Amino acid sequence: MHKKELYIGVMSGTSLDGVDIALCEITDTSCELLKSYEYPFDLKLKNEIFQMISTPTTLKNVGELDHKLGFMFSDAINAFVKNEDIDTSSITAIGLHGQTLWHSPDGDTPFSMQLGDANIVCAQTGIRTIADFRRMDIANGGQGAPFAPAFHKFLFAHLEKKVAVLNIGGMANITILDEKTLGWDAGCGNVLLDWWMSQTQLKPYDKDGDFARSGKLSQALLALMLQDEYFSRIAPKSTGREYFNALWIEEKLTKFEHLCDNDIQRTLLELTAQTIANDLKDRNITTIIVCGGGARNTFLIQRLEELTTCELKRSDELGINSDALEAMAFAWFAYKRSNKQLVDLCSITGATKPSQLGAIYG
Repeated sequence: MHKKELYIGVMSGTSLDGVDIALCEITDTSCELLKSYEYPFDLKLKNEIFQMISTPTTLKNVGELDHKLGFMFSDAINAFVKNEDIDTSSITAIGLHGQTLWHSPDGDTPFSMQLGDANIVCAQTGIRTIADFRRMDIANGGQGAPFAPAFHKFLFAHLEKKVAVLNIGGMANITILDEKTLGWDAGCGNVLLDWWMSQTQLKPYDKDGDFARSGKLSQALLALMLQDEYFSRIAPKSTGREYFNALWIEEKLTKFEHLCDNDIQRTLLELTAQTIANDLKDRNITTIIVCGGGARNTFLIQRLEELTTCELKRSDELGINSDALEAMAFAWFAYKRSNKQLVDLCSITGATKPSQLGAIYG
């Protein structure tokens, strides 16, 4: 067994609501969260990302955004290190997920693009940085996502079977902890809910799902949205903001202009809840461990409990910070790469073999 090592995990997901940072002490059999921190996402950069995803761009813009994100991640890590008085020489490496700009794992030319120059992060923090985790999985025939299920298997291996882990970020991904670990993206998590709130209420998200709760469900709109082919695809499957976005909603709303804003919010929440519940149907699950920002949406959790008839527990109840879990995962992936250990994602992403994931900078 390797000795205990310290790693910093850095995650910014499709919600773009912040940069999550986790300091973890890791061995071959444990990953303990020591400290965590959320750094606000730069609003100007957030708008640039939205613009780049939704409209044609240039190589110059891509290169500049990669550079700017590198400095934003560096600033976040350095603020964390300073606030917590962390000795950087004690850190083995940073696990940097990067910001996903485009995820396209299917077709003849599969790829997944995460920006945030790891060279800059290494240079600005003085800490070896491990990044570019997804592309080796794609090179080996996998989807390149979701990655969290491999960490969930490691973290929750002690739990009895019939357990699922549900991460509700911008997208919603599911892990089934059974003899063979399974995992996939169910579809949209918070991404459409947050976008509709930002457009109609000028708020970044619907606190506790109160705005959705005040509206009436449109069965016709819900039925139209559920017809999307992504929801009927079988795993392995993964998706992102390049698919579920403003254009996706606007196309569906063309015949529903009579609906009130809160009715649409209510229907979008039901879409998230039903697509998750549909994917868990007939899987003999009794307990769902919930993490990610959506775990705090009390109305969404209520609907999931009603639709799945499962017991839902926030990972916090098991001693795992639900907001830091994904950042912890990339600290763990950095540990695996630093120690030249293979990660087996075959049953999750469809990869043909286990891989060493990530490139080392510094």
